Amino acid sequence: MSKVDHGPDPLAASTAKDHPARIDCVLIAGGEWHDIDFARLELLKLLAEDPRVRTRVFEDYENLEAIRGADILISYTCNVVPSHSAQETLRDWVEAGGRWYALHGTNSILKLMDDGLFHALRDAPLFMDVLGSQFLTHPPIAPYTVTVADPDHELTRGVEAFETTDELYHLETHGDLHVLLETECTEPGTGFAEAADAPGIHPVMYIKRRGAGAVLYNTLGHCRGHYDLQPLADWWPTVDRCAWELPVFYDLLRRGIGWIKTKD
Repeated sequence: MSKVDHGPDPLAASTAKDHPARIDCVLIAGGEWHDIDFARLELLKLLAEDPRVRTRVFEDYENLEAIRGADILISYTCNVVPSHSAQETLRDWVEAGGRWYALHGTNSILKLMDDGLFHALRDAPLFMDVLGSQFLTHPPIAPYTVTVADPDHELTRGVEAFETTDELYHLETHGDLHVLLETECTEPGTGFAEAADAPGIHPVMYIKRRGAGAVLYNTLGHCRGHYDLQPLADWWPTVDRCAWELPVFYDLLRRGIGWIKTKD
């Protein structure tokens, strides 16, 4: 029987141009007091815009093998504190050239104490040093203006000052930060132990370089549904989407995802 000729082998004929390299992403989405389901889905939809990206999703930072094998990392967490071995893995991964887009409450370690206030615990200094900041307080959710600190950077070029209704983060910063967006806080942080220190200028988005890699941090993006304050409260009366309602926030997310996929 003669052999049927099916033409050229498509795999043998493939080229790097025809088949660009796969990008392995780890998305960590978990924690307290936020609509993690909403944020996770929105980020997965954005990642799916690039067919090269294959994403593994976790609720914490403890799959060290996945982190070591990732090309890019994205986190949307609150009160999710890595173990010390996970903190070391994150540090080593960034220093070796990894890029991490950290969002909103990633830098939070909060505990409600007997004084009725939330305290920012300094329990993971290595984690906060890698991230470049630790959340301390925020005033009540209300409109505020985000201004562009570096209009020439690719992540902010063409972005104009905008108003958002979100949690305005009062941060303790660590190391040299390249601030891209910032805002002025004029009120104390309500319900937090370090509330009185909140007024001042605070970063909204910045880059923290470490070794051959970098962390891009964006404090925007609070979200909460009716059930997300349990067990503190059984029912939250509103569905909060904050900066997620703004096209400029999605623009910043897309730019950030694009930036962590490149090396410079």
